Amino acid sequence: MAQKVNGSLNGIKAATLERIRSLYDLRMGLKEFASFELIQLMSELTGEIGREISVYIARDGRIADVSVGSDHKVDMPSMRLVRNEDRLCGVRCLHTHPNGDGRLSGVDLGTLRSMQLDSMASVGVLEGRPTQLYAAFIGDINDEGKRDALIYGPLRPNKLPNAALINEIFISDDRFRSVTKTVHEAEPERAILVGIESDAGYDTLEELAELAKTAGAAVVRKVPLKKRAIDNATYVGSGKAEELSLLGSELEADLFIFDDELSAIQQRNLETALGAAVIDRTTLILDIFASRAQSREGKLQVELAQLKYRLPRLLGQGQALSRLGGGIGTRGPGEKKLEIDRRRIRRRIYELEEELKAVDKQRELRSVGRRQGSVPLVALVGYTNAGKSTLLNALSGAGVLAEDKLFATLDPVVRGMDLPSGTSITLSDTVGFINKLPHDLINAFRSTLEEVAQADLILHVIDVSSDHHDTQMRVVEEVLASLGAGDTRRIDVFNKCDRLAEFPKQPEGNDGRRRVFISAKNGTGLEHLLDTVEKELNSGRHEVDLVIPYSRYEAASFIYKNGTVLFEEHLPEGTHIKAYMDEADLGQLKKLL
Repeated sequence: MAQKVNGSLNGIKAATLERIRSLYDLRMGLKEFASFELIQLMSELTGEIGREISVYIARDGRIADVSVGSDHKVDMPSMRLVRNEDRLCGVRCLHTHPNGDGRLSGVDLGTLRSMQLDSMASVGVLEGRPTQLYAAFIGDINDEGKRDALIYGPLRPNKLPNAALINEIFISDDRFRSVTKTVHEAEPERAILVGIESDAGYDTLEELAELAKTAGAAVVRKVPLKKRAIDNATYVGSGKAEELSLLGSELEADLFIFDDELSAIQQRNLETALGAAVIDRTTLILDIFASRAQSREGKLQVELAQLKYRLPRLLGQGQALSRLGGGIGTRGPGEKKLEIDRRRIRRRIYELEEELKAVDKQRELRSVGRRQGSVPLVALVGYTNAGKSTLLNALSGAGVLAEDKLFATLDPVVRGMDLPSGTSITLSDTVGFINKLPHDLINAFRSTLEEVAQADLILHVIDVSSDHHDTQMRVVEEVLASLGAGDTRRIDVFNKCDRLAEFPKQPEGNDGRRRVFISAKNGTGLEHLLDTVEKELNSGRHEVDLVIPYSRYEAASFIYKNGTVLFEEHLPEGTHIKAYMDEADLGQLKKLL
């Protein structure tokens, strides 16, 4: 029975289609790269239908596949006749170019490398006749860590050096096998980023590139799209999806990352159209959080966010969930039988929520203990990579991880320290914020982030060297407002001033919210910051210096609970206490005394 012709067959006459199918009947000799009979028939058929035709030739000489494309490209199905992944796939591809130019395109060479073909060959066709043939083979690794392509041509189709071309296949196979394992382990996933241009003056694709880099991907291209209506089926539209597919083949992309959240259907359709894994910004951020979470609470929170995000997308994640070998977007709780069915996911979500409730109670007890000690809580908040962890280390010697990466630290850190006057405070470092932070992630971390609302003072750390720090400030303010911390006293701490051409002068006085310019990395401006923190904490408060009789223990308890104790000494006549008290609490203290 005749084999099937694949590809775009609309409009082709039945007789012509039968002649195309007859290509399966041809057979190459073991030392024959491509017979002139095959090249001639493919050229005649290409001239007749005006479309590209491709054939896959196995090493035993048989034709393994015949496909028809458009006038400028043909979709080449993935095929592997050799099972070992560290070997070439065992088939060579020969296809026609209807424009008469036989030179191999970037897409052709990208397909050669990504599909690990024995060879990729193209023949130019003009008026139904072959003009010239080019053949490419996978070469050595270059300085950029990418495989070169060895190209032979132009060659005369009727006088091919068949024996030399066949020999080159086996040389290329040995070369590929000798270094494939090492290269495969060392190479990061190659990602193409796609996003719609924003009219907010903020380069979200550049930020997406930083996120991809943090996740361990190598960004090979950023594709900004002009603002347009979102296509419900493919997000970008079928035409643009076809362009992205060609680009992916040319650049050997393993992964497409979209800047906006995709629906289950959009993701599934895009994976089919692009022939590669597809994830969105939300999946990427969740993946980074999964790789960075160290504490038990952090791991539980991330797993909960991932499961809530994946639950409605189980039916839509085809290729992404089949990638059991790992990769960006697959880290975290793991994939069990294409994630686990809906009922088991809901059960796991319930278990995680119960575990987090228990953890929340433990953290609340610790928080109450700190509050009863009357030690002010100062929370560090800010956009990711603004330098919060570096500032925490500089002020308290916490020794937490601080890297020039997005979400370098994830788990909250609390450290105690003393201000210049001797007043003790507690510094709390929270997870960084980012534009389009996933809702499921905010909800999962809400109990942790709500400690910010309980803070006496917020230090909003800002990367002043960023061209988009105004937008980043707005994002942080919006998240703080959603957490109920919009009215909490705060100081804007403009960090990384060492990267500016000139270090700004510290503002004089207090014209509204306090501002401080620092370099946490160099330590510049930290003394001024601590003085400002002390002034802000004590603004509107009065210092009291009292000796409270032991019989008035309720007054001492009131001071410990509502004030900030600076000094305490036990004397024969009572307890000598120096403390800061709010004016509203002074009247109550007088009544108790």
